[in-house]
Amino acid sequence: MTTEGLFIQGVSVGGPGAGAADRARRPATLTDQSSRSPFFRRLGVRSFGLDAAAILLAVLDVWLVIPAEAQPYSMVLSGIACLALVARRWFPFIVLLATIPGFLVGWSQLAAMIALGMLATRMQMHWQVWVGATLIWMCRFVQWPPEDFLAQSWQEHVFHGIYGVIVAGMPVAIAFLIGARTELSARLRELADSRDREKKLHAQAVRAEERARLAREMHDMVSHDITLIAMQAGALTMANSTEDAQRTAKTIRELSTHTLEELRALVGMLRSGVEHEEAQPGITELKQLVRNADVPVQLTVESVPNSLPTQVSNAAYRTVQECLTNVHKHAPGAKAVVRVLGEEDGLRIEVLNDRARKQVCGLPSGGNGLSGLAERARLLGGTFETAPTDDGGFRVQAHYPVSSA
Repeated sequence: MTTEGLFIQGVSVGGPGAGAADRARRPATLTDQSSRSPFFRRLGVRSFGLDAAAILLAVLDVWLVIPAEAQPYSMVLSGIACLALVARRWFPFIVLLATIPGFLVGWSQLAAMIALGMLATRMQMHWQVWVGATLIWMCRFVQWPPEDFLAQSWQEHVFHGIYGVIVAGMPVAIAFLIGARTELSARLRELADSRDREKKLHAQAVRAEERARLAREMHDMVSHDITLIAMQAGALTMANSTEDAQRTAKTIRELSTHTLEELRALVGMLRSGVEHEEAQPGITELKQLVRNADVPVQLTVESVPNSLPTQVSNAAYRTVQECLTNVHKHAPGAKAVVRVLGEEDGLRIEVLNDRARKQVCGLPSGGNGLSGLAERARLLGGTFETAPTDDGGFRVQAHYPVSSA
């Protein structure tokens, strides 16, 4: 994500890749390192044991088959092939190439197979795997010295060719099985995680539905009656000239108006599906929201009062969040401009984006985002407007009166 011009109260605080840089510079805590160290110690011991066993088997394979009249160079190359296995975890392809001479002119067949298995386990279907398998097949098919190879019959050539397929194919097949098992384990973990998330989302949906039902009942039954009380108190103030009666009617009107405002805020919170246990993000979190967005954003926040009501602050955050989500889904590659301005009568938010620069990927949309924002603005006594721009972009404007929060 990039922020082309992150501007808050006259100070530029963002730049290209700011969010990624902050996350990259965040050091690991001592608790994280201490909790992971036993695992890494066990992993290190296991890797060392496997490497030692592989080298020991490769050396044993050479020692059991090497003839007494072997040439010194073939013994040296076979030894190099066995020792090269030490670096097979860091440089698998180079190690494989180092085992080829010892396999061709010596007796390090098992060392070459172990190197190919490690390479295939790491790279899977990469071209290096196929190059290594071909080289090992050729080492098994071509006999050294060349005059011995040319003197063989065609039956022996066929036999060595088939045997070479087995020698080169077996480590690759085992590596592919290991890769498939690893991928299957990862998929099973993802499936378990998705099921847990599905259960949580289902529970949240049930609670949200119950909140919506309560919000409808409160709005339909209570809000209407309180409004009538306020209207009657106002009429009583106009009709009765007694000072005590006017003072009492004024008090009733103020209390009913305040109760109606609190009721609207409560209904908005119920309909928005906000969990009471979790602190909801507000306007102070807009900078982090912009940095984490997958959209190039220019953010400007000006003249916002310090005593901004919580409902208005939450509504401002949700408005910007939903608009940036829509830009990412419906106008990929477009740039967005977000303005949050404090005014005498409230808070004004404007989100403007230009036309899409990339092909729309067709992400699913529930169609309730903007309508939900409009409903939230209405409950807070504000306004919410949307309209396309002449250049193919889109504009969203919202106004939340601070006096009604």
